Amino acid sequence: MDKRKNEQAFGNSGGRLASSPLRRRPASSPSNGEPHPIAPDREGPTDRLDRIVAAATEAFARAGYHKATMRQIAQEGPGGPGVGLAGMYHYVDSKERLLYLIQFRAFSGLLTEATAAISGIDDPIEQLRRLIHTHVLYVASDMATLKVCSHELDSLTGEAYEQVRGVRRDYYDLARSIVSRIIEEAKLTADDRTVDPRVDLTSRGGLDDRVATMSLFGTLNWIYRWYDPAQRRSPGNLANQIFAQFVAGLLGTIGPASGKRSSEGEPARTKLPDSNGQPAPRRAGPQKRE
Repeated sequence: MDKRKNEQAFGNSGGRLASSPLRRRPASSPSNGEPHPIAPDREGPTDRLDRIVAAATEAFARAGYHKATMRQIAQEGPGGPGVGLAGMYHYVDSKERLLYLIQFRAFSGLLTEATAAISGIDDPIEQLRRLIHTHVLYVASDMATLKVCSHELDSLTGEAYEQVRGVRRDYYDLARSIVSRIIEEAKLTADDRTVDPRVDLTSRGGLDDRVATMSLFGTLNWIYRWYDPAQRRSPGNLANQIFAQFVAGLLGTIGPASGKRSSEGEPARTKLPDSNGQPAPRRAGPQKRE
């Protein structure tokens, strides 16, 4: 099986950069790729590397990883990253190394922040709310990084790909464990829930937590295509709606467990309203279910 088709989310493993602290681009960094506003004589190697990575992110997001060149990255924004083309190679040995740093930092940062956000919380629905808020607010502050991460995973190779895939997998496992708990706990309290039979999956194999989790990430990872943080809808407002829609969708597909009996001794069934908005009458005799 091709590992790249799995849900699991480089560089030289012995190099200096592989062990350097993972840092997001500072919130004060301009989004247009301008150099980080630190005086050159006061910044250290990590600051310079941050500016190189930020410039690479803008170049990859605009032109695509394969079309962007190291020379273009060096010239990104007014003044570029401030170290010149030759200077860039002092910090990174290849364009793929930059792509690795962008993705590994982003997913490691997301995993760290999401884990901290749900720490000490037992309710899986509240855990999911916090995870979604963390994700949306994180990427809304740097949409270019989200675009690069969404489009360029398969551009990595070898150890670079495996390391990014590993941290993506850890993040996916965290989210899936929360979604799975929501589904299982909802099943325990579903006896009195009325569910539209057209979306009730109870007798159709049940709700697949993997499909549900991948659907959530499909929503979260695609917002860069249409969402503008500068518009009236704030990142927090957007996160609220995504959370509400997703949880309502989960709970709205879980009806009484198959085989549960009503007080009349017949299998419990969901009811659709008729054209007047009244519950549809129960039809006599057994009814075939899918």
